[in-house]
Amino acid sequence: MSGPEIITFGCRLNAYESEVMRGHAEAAGLDNAIIFNTCAVTAEAERQSRQAIRKARRNNPDARIIVTGCAAQLSPERYAGMEEVDRVLGNREKLLAENFLVSDEARVSVDDIMSVRETAGHLVAGFALRARAFVQIQQGCDHRCTFCIIPFARGPSRSVPIGAIVEEVRALVASGCGEIVLSGVDITDYGADLPGKPTLGQMMRRLLALVPELPRLRLSSIDAVEIDDDLLALIGEEPRLMPHFHLSLQAGDDMILKRMKRRHSRRDAIEFCETVRARRPDAVFGADLIAGFPTETEPMFANTLALIDDCGLTYLHVFPYSERPGTPAARMPQLPKAVRRERAARLREAGGRRLDGFLDQWPGATINVLIEDGRKARSEHFAPVLLDRPAPPGGIVAARIERRAGFVLEASIA
Repeated sequence: MSGPEIITFGCRLNAYESEVMRGHAEAAGLDNAIIFNTCAVTAEAERQSRQAIRKARRNNPDARIIVTGCAAQLSPERYAGMEEVDRVLGNREKLLAENFLVSDEARVSVDDIMSVRETAGHLVAGFALRARAFVQIQQGCDHRCTFCIIPFARGPSRSVPIGAIVEEVRALVASGCGEIVLSGVDITDYGADLPGKPTLGQMMRRLLALVPELPRLRLSSIDAVEIDDDLLALIGEEPRLMPHFHLSLQAGDDMILKRMKRRHSRRDAIEFCETVRARRPDAVFGADLIAGFPTETEPMFANTLALIDDCGLTYLHVFPYSERPGTPAARMPQLPKAVRRERAARLREAGGRRLDGFLDQWPGATINVLIEDGRKARSEHFAPVLLDRPAPPGGIVAARIERRAGFVLEASIA
């Protein structure tokens, strides 16, 4: 092995931060090293991380193994106790260049993440390995959903100042990036900690005005109940804002939402989708949904299942509920795992039918697609497209959709 290898688990934010670490490790000359950026959203995610660490050590007996990410932040002693691990870094420490210098520093370097109060500007170091780049605009979360451990791994909500975001995006676009995805832990909470308390929509309006050369702007997961008026206006007015919105819904039953300590109701979710479609008729929605949350009855689950059609959801991320020790939901009456898996399968089946209908409408249409890599491209609505011939990454070309092949649209460059 030469140079650092980074193995990333979990969310887009982790993917972003892995590229920050890659830059630090390469600058420090950290050769023959494997860095694991772990996830703690479920117990299964942690199990997979530990399994991968053990396998990496077997295959690379001489490598330096560093473990970081949310699982390491929450349970540093657990990973430090693994004989395969050389060093453990917390979520704050992994983004500091000095922690990648080979030295005799402490084997475990994990601070109290809840004490971090500085804004997230020091975390900005974007990447454009492909045509699309994630830009972190916010970090941490101030909410306390009963199923979620992530606020204790990421700390309080902190926002990146608008000027730093603009500078970052300008540089990425100049490097050939055709699409920017705004990411964070809770991006609709953006700006509450900044002077003047700018909203997400206000920041995006300034970004689009100050970087007119930006071809495409996309949002990562959003909380429908926190959307501000400026963002709603942009959805209707700004063609560079992509018409694909992924919602953090989790459930479609009001009692389950209350027990999850979510901030929206079933009606809020439906009204948000209706409001967006009134401004952008071609909008498409995705959502995170949890199946088999503690105390969920069959009628409660039926409400979540019906929400797929009531909101017109297309892209689903479905998770069977997984207990996280330390969360209130883990102390609630649990459903059998077989019930959770069966309900998750029904949600995925319903989502698959909606996705089928969505993809079936495109053959014969000519649409603009972003070239990701060679023949691989992506539509404005986030549908994967396979082109008849390769094109330079980052470019946007018109493509005629010829047919559908599974979950991919096959097209010819117009």
